[in-house]
Amino acid sequence: MSTPTTTEAAKPAAPARPRRPRPQLMTVTPAAAERVKALIEGRGKPTAGVRIGVRTKGCSGLSYTLEFADGQQPMDEVVETEGVKLLIDPKASLFLIGTEMDYEEEKLKSGFVFKNPNEKGRCGCGESFHV
Repeated sequence: MSTPTTTEAAKPAAPARPRRPRPQLMTVTPAAAERVKALIEGRGKPTAGVRIGVRTKGCSGLSYTLEFADGQQPMDEVVETEGVKLLIDPKASLFLIGTEMDYEEEKLKSGFVFKNPNEKGRCGCGESFHV
């Protein structure tokens, strides 16, 4: 049986590598942030933010969902930007990496638009997508 020598026993541990700051899961344009703020102010009751998720729906398979969040869930991914708090459903995180949320107003329609680099295609009506 061999015993460790004093140089082996006194070897200092390697210093921990500094962690890179984790990039935000999503980005929000100023137009979308302003619309979210207006919706929250018009709700009339305390709101933790807006919850964003993805559900199985539509002819392409997946659809984005938005709803008011009364509270934050333990596993929610939180994106705070432009004075807005988005709570990302943990089941949707992988589908939303790198997505930009925008708000567009046209003559006949207005709404939130998601520019998702993970999308492989959309249905003709624009309601659903697939990855």
